[in-house]
Amino acid sequence: MNTFLLASDIPLVMPEFGLMIWMLITFVIVLLLLRRYAWKPILKMIKTRETSIEESLRGAEKARDEIKELYANNERIINEARVERDKLIKDSNDAKETIISEAKTKAKTEADRIVTSARETINNEKMAAITELKNQVAALSIEIAEKILKEHLSNDENQKALVNNYVKDINLN
Repeated sequence: MNTFLLASDIPLVMPEFGLMIWMLITFVIVLLLLRRYAWKPILKMIKTRETSIEESLRGAEKARDEIKELYANNERIINEARVERDKLIKDSNDAKETIISEAKTKAKTEADRIVTSARETINNEKMAAITELKNQVAALSIEIAEKILKEHLSNDENQKALVNNYVKDINLN
């Protein structure tokens, strides 16, 4: 006989009918025990976890929406700040221009007033100088006339000749 066994000679694992019944009873008992003590807590835990995940997702979505809203608000606030800044700059430039033009106008008015006052002062001083000059010329003329008259009229003959000259001039007129 051949000591070698062929693979076709060995029966495959085939349990007997009684073993199969006990395995089926054991499986049903384990299934019932698992269903009663393990399956419900596992399902409850899975359901709780699922609810927690859904709430987390809703919270994340809500947070994402809030972040988008915050970004939109930030952009709006930044744009408003830019507009306000531009308005303030424009207003300050307008105020600067107004102040400068007012200062120029005041300076021109003050300069015109000073020039007018200076001209009046110059004219007054000029008139005073002319008057003073006329007075000095008159005084000098009188002095010169006195000296000339004193020289010409120092003797009696010159005085008589002068009087006769004046009399002739009066008669001719």
